[in-house]
Amino acid sequence: MVQGTTSDAGKSVLVAGICRVLSNHSINVAPFKPQNMALNSAVTVDGGEIGRSQALQAQACRQPPHTDFNPILLKPSSDTGAQVIVHGHAIAPMEAGRYHNYKKVAMNAVLESHGRLKQHYDKIIVEGAGSPAEINLRENDIANMGFAEAVDCPVILIADIDRGGVFAHLVGTLDLLSQSEQQRVIGFVINRFRGDIKLLESGLEWLEERTSKPVLAVLPYLQNFYLDAEDAINTSQSARTEKQIKVVVPVLPRISNHTDFDVLRLHPQVDLQFVNIEQPCPACDLIILPGSKNVRADLTSLKDANWTEQLLKHLRYGGKILGICGGYQMLGNEIHDPQGIEDTAGSTDGFALLDAQTTLQPKKQLRNVTGTLIHPALKPATFSGYEIHCGTTETHTDPLLKIADGRSDGIVNEDNNIIGSYIHGIFDNTQTAESLLHWAGLANVQTIDIEDIREQQLERLAATLEEHFDEAFFQSMLA
Repeated sequence: MVQGTTSDAGKSVLVAGICRVLSNHSINVAPFKPQNMALNSAVTVDGGEIGRSQALQAQACRQPPHTDFNPILLKPSSDTGAQVIVHGHAIAPMEAGRYHNYKKVAMNAVLESHGRLKQHYDKIIVEGAGSPAEINLRENDIANMGFAEAVDCPVILIADIDRGGVFAHLVGTLDLLSQSEQQRVIGFVINRFRGDIKLLESGLEWLEERTSKPVLAVLPYLQNFYLDAEDAINTSQSARTEKQIKVVVPVLPRISNHTDFDVLRLHPQVDLQFVNIEQPCPACDLIILPGSKNVRADLTSLKDANWTEQLLKHLRYGGKILGICGGYQMLGNEIHDPQGIEDTAGSTDGFALLDAQTTLQPKKQLRNVTGTLIHPALKPATFSGYEIHCGTTETHTDPLLKIADGRSDGIVNEDNNIIGSYIHGIFDNTQTAESLLHWAGLANVQTIDIEDIREQQLERLAATLEEHFDEAFFQSMLA
């Protein structure tokens, strides 16, 4: 199990890397995260929902993503509440206090999934959440040491030296654990190191003497490294060409699945900016309204920040707008939530830029889909993607695309400058990305393959781990 001294210490990436190393050595390996809190999610082969990082780790293992890889997923809908997803399916929204009491039940689901994985895989690489030293969360813990103790799992502790204070992070975290938990820690990993390793050696010696624990690896800071983010928005971009278009994505308070736009962030002809909604929208060619975990509340936040006028001004200046999932719902006339699925029951007027209206329903629609872009405003293209939404949207115009199961999806307005669709991951398809970027104003679109990029980065990561880890570590894993 990989646990971190802080959030974003590198747990997800380290688990993915270890999984790929083992897979490269023909080990039948699976990832596992008992509890994840994230708004980036993926649809599994068994028709459920898990964290996006576990889907990436499954790819590192060369396994199809499964709900047992992430049995508990929490999707925050407010500062104090979240939708609780168990074995891939939403059971209820819960406030933090109620979920704290529910964790005893959640642990049963965690152990059920872990038990099934043990029957089918030779190795399971587990990712913790946050830090095991969060004292206020230790009671009934299912995410870190509570799980490790329950299944008798050895633990690696990782810290990010780029944040500063790495020795305090590691020693302080270890000191805050119980004696049995301390004994469970088999060593440390220091992540994102840059500089002369000789200047670190005295600190490493002190750390090992102080804790009687080995430093298993000092991992270098990998420049231009890309893998899907668990939750935080990655704003780094690749080198740009002279001919490009500018794309703006407003960062909603409950933005979800912003990894939809990673391919644009990495595209040499796209200048992608994530913009705080309180800031004025800069001049651009395309505004993309992203998905949202609380679509009516985020729509209200956009309106309060004067985005109604900003969207209309953008259209007057010849710009285009694309809405994905929650963003699609916002572009319509109304969003109805009669049963209070995401928030208090009621209705909210949309931006009325598309002739559509949405009703939120209790059963979440979770599908992996394929199909074809069929609207004459766009170049024909095939696509694959996934749906994660509670809403059903009614329209009365020709659809954007045809799905292989016979359904249609999406809408294009009469002026051909606004598009809405429920399909996540649509830009990950080279043909579809080319068609949409051409519609947005890019004349000659270069092709990039996001799947090839993921595979290249996973192999790069695996090679880095094998180079920098203590040799005995992987020898023991492969035994």
